[in-house]
Amino acid sequence: YGLNENEPKTLKEIGEKWNISGRMVTIYCQKGKITGAIKKANLWLVPLNAEKPLDGRTTEAKRVKINN
Repeated sequence: YGLNENEPKTLKEIGEKWNISGRMVTIYCQKGKITGAIKKANLWLVPLNAEKPLDGRTTEAKRVKINN
């Protein structure tokens, strides 16, 4: 469709890209963990190039927390 990389995407599309549920993306947005996410009415829009935040329950996130 000729969409550019910075065009906002829906939570479902981002969730599919990150292999998580749309609900988890919503939680990340509400907590301010996704840079560039904006809320329009009742819809969150997330830039396609946004990076997935670390899940605090994973070993990788715990390692990062210890090193900081």
